[in-house]
Amino acid sequence: MAEDWKQKIEALKEQISKARQDGTGAFNSLPASTPIDPSKAPQVRRTLKGHFGKVYALHWAGQRSQLVSASQDGKLIIWNAKSTNKILAIPLRSSWVMTCAFETTTDSLVACGGLDNICSIYKLKEDGGPVNRAEKELAAHDGYLSCCRFIGPTRLLTASGDSTCILWDVEKGDSINTFTDHAGDVMSVAICPTDNNIFVSGSCDSNAKLWDTREKKCVLTFSGHESDINSVAFFPSGNAIGTGSDDSSCRLWDLRAVCELNQYGNERILCGITSVEFSRSGRLMFAGYDDYSCHGWDVIGARNQVSMRMAAHDNRVSCLGVNPEGNALCTGSWDTLLKVWA
Repeated sequence: MAEDWKQKIEALKEQISKARQDGTGAFNSLPASTPIDPSKAPQVRRTLKGHFGKVYALHWAGQRSQLVSASQDGKLIIWNAKSTNKILAIPLRSSWVMTCAFETTTDSLVACGGLDNICSIYKLKEDGGPVNRAEKELAAHDGYLSCCRFIGPTRLLTASGDSTCILWDVEKGDSINTFTDHAGDVMSVAICPTDNNIFVSGSCDSNAKLWDTREKKCVLTFSGHESDINSVAFFPSGNAIGTGSDDSSCRLWDLRAVCELNQYGNERILCGITSVEFSRSGRLMFAGYDDYSCHGWDVIGARNQVSMRMAAHDNRVSCLGVNPEGNALCTGSWDTLLKVWA
């Protein structure tokens, strides 16, 4: 029996060694011993101009260099992030939009929602023609929609100010299940990249919760933030989550040990965090701030460290996202602009 365990341990050691050598480990952007150089922060490569109101949300498409943005000018805009061209502008019934999402497997659906309490789904035309009417309108929430994310082309997850999350059948337009364990507005949700049955949510009750749609309930709760959690994101391996809060800190949580691994912030940062996202390798955790800046934190760095600071907006950075290829970061702001960094 002991010999079997020794063999298993040796096999695991070999797998870890191989992952480090071939660059498939979680932190493959840089060797773990190499510190992040704050002076080498990404630079603005593209500026996307076209909105006439505050940009509240953005989300990258899955296969193409496209993204969707939502603004309180009452428009969803589909962009080509490389050329900066506007591919499509979708007029919304309500201009008080707070979230948007691309369906990333087919890139044929976008969704949005806000103070109308409804998640509207739009089907994009293959020829790029105008879209003036929602394909589906999902109505069951009693509060504003704060976040929505597709789970493949047939399911969608929404979060709301009514303290609940709802899983929807997109084709039928019906709710599949409602998740009700939070005690405050749910501000953000993220789908596990390795298991579509798992998602995480962040709330104004200062807690992040992990849910299993098969069990239809919360399976883990992460407590420690001192104020609202505005954004959550999964680590690329699916074994950890990141959170951003009004308490001015980002935190990294391990799902297997059910504990906090690290905090990111320093005494110079006193404002709230609006959005968080990991780099494709997982080495950097990007966060958008109320002070018009974006920071890139070294995930394996010490607390109270110096981060990569990116400042090019003239108002609050309300949203951000890393593209699927992992070579570009887009930030959206209340200054009406989106900026692509690389």
